[in-house]
Amino acid sequence: MSDFLKAIEPAVNPNVPELRAGDIVSVHVKIKEGNRERIQEFKGTVLYMHGNENGTSTFTVRRIASNGIGVERTFLTRSPRIDRVVVERHSKVRRSRLYYLRGLTGKRARLKQKF
Repeated sequence: MSDFLKAIEPAVNPNVPELRAGDIVSVHVKIKEGNRERIQEFKGTVLYMHGNENGTSTFTVRRIASNGIGVERTFLTRSPRIDRVVVERHSKVRRSRLYYLRGLTGKRARLKQKF
């Protein structure tokens, strides 16, 4: 049975580095429009990581769109749709899930940079 599960399991995406909550990342995702394919960038803060490394792990990124509206997007870690993930900055956080950022705006929503 375990051989069957390993055969179905998706391959590890080498373009996704080790991520933690509080990282400022830029996720480049392949978007299909009709018969064309393009790459779209989604830049924001990693709120949390979910799951384990057995193919079911995800991470959620939050960014502030126009007019101060927050947008969250969840990505599969092993997805072939992810072209690359660039970690731009590591932030100092004391929690593994940053749900409290949803209620903050402006300077209060900033995280201190880890050196």
